[in-house]
Amino acid sequence: MMRRVAIATVMVAAAILLVLPGPVGRALGGVDPQIVRAGGLALFAVGSWVLAALPEFVTSISFFLIAMVLHVAPASVVFSGFASAAWWLVFGGLIAGIAIDTTGLGRRLARVAGARLAVSYTGVIAGLVIVAILLAFLMPSTMGRVVLFMPIVVALAERLGFGVGSNGRAGMVMAATLGTYVPSTAILPANVPNTVLLGAAEALYGVKLTYGPYLLLHFPIMGILYPAILIVVILRLFPDKPRPQPVEPAAAPMSTDERKLAWILGIALFIFVIDFVHGISPAWVSLAAGLACLIPGIAIISAKTFSERMNLAVLIYVAGIVGVGAIISESGLGARLGTVLIDVVRPTPGADTYNFAALVGASIVAGLATTMVAQPAVLTPMAARIADAAGIPLENVLMMEVLGFATLLFPYQSPPTVVAMQLGRLGFRQGGKVCLIMGMITMAFLLPIAYVWWRVLGWIG
Repeated sequence: MMRRVAIATVMVAAAILLVLPGPVGRALGGVDPQIVRAGGLALFAVGSWVLAALPEFVTSISFFLIAMVLHVAPASVVFSGFASAAWWLVFGGLIAGIAIDTTGLGRRLARVAGARLAVSYTGVIAGLVIVAILLAFLMPSTMGRVVLFMPIVVALAERLGFGVGSNGRAGMVMAATLGTYVPSTAILPANVPNTVLLGAAEALYGVKLTYGPYLLLHFPIMGILYPAILIVVILRLFPDKPRPQPVEPAAAPMSTDERKLAWILGIALFIFVIDFVHGISPAWVSLAAGLACLIPGIAIISAKTFSERMNLAVLIYVAGIVGVGAIISESGLGARLGTVLIDVVRPTPGADTYNFAALVGASIVAGLATTMVAQPAVLTPMAARIADAAGIPLENVLMMEVLGFATLLFPYQSPPTVVAMQLGRLGFRQGGKVCLIMGMITMAFLLPIAYVWWRVLGWIG
């Protein structure tokens, strides 16, 4: 009942903002109607995703239609998700995922992993989290890690007898999902928000964030404590026991297609790792790997299999999320929200504890309103103003943004999280529950610990 009321409230509020932007803008003190309309569209999309009012891809399609019919933004902005590197990275990764499944390579890797991890369910969950963190040091793209890692996780779940809807599968998917995203926020640069912050800080202020100090400041909290708590939470929320399924003999030789795919993925992984040398986007590496699975002469995936297995729902969902972020930024809504946050927070010189809590809290709220990808793009241009008002170094304010986009409360905030759950065939409610619980734990316990750690390192006080 409460969920229905929440959905109705959000939809009515979104409709009012979309249909009556002029009167609402005047009531808010002269806000541009386009900003109001963009806010209504964002409220509809984000509210629908959070409350699961509609299937995720249906919400995205509705978002595209409403945006175009009401002229909320140009088509180039509305459909920018389809042109984004993230979309093409997922597209290539989905092709590789199909190949991993159809060739049997995923099951082979799952068998090898299962022999080492499946001593117990605890071992499986802990092992997946650790592997996800280690991959973050090797592959710079969270989305790239998700699309390559998740098919193997799914194969391992099936190997252990965890079918769709089981606790074990849900636990494994969320261990790999959150283990992939959150710890990577502490590794520079291992995901998109980090990279956006890195680029914006240098472009706007000439501040060059360096790997070592960044890692020392954030990794003990988000890279060690968070994963440890995540393992405990998943074991409590999704208790289960492995039931290994009979498989072909481990010594069975690899098929020709498996060997081809192993070479393709190995080369792709190598190119991912040395991106600092060649500068090629992970998206195009992913797309090249996917193409290699389709071209004549290799043809790991047939045209028929491709057309039957390609998951368009995931692609449409990702495009919708990226499009929402683009509209928030292009319309001026993001900058407006950031300014409002500053006015509400009112940083105070000398009030170290208050400033830390207020600024990190503002970053978290910005992530809720704009998604984690857009959050640093919205807040970083205001960092100097915030630093002056609070009387603290500019770099400190920039680092507080990291704690904001590391605090994930809902899956929609992070496109890689959305994709991982979709690939793992995990419902929004189950995955969202883990995200919300871990987000609350982060705010209640990990952020205060981070404050103490910052004081120990001399970043505060």
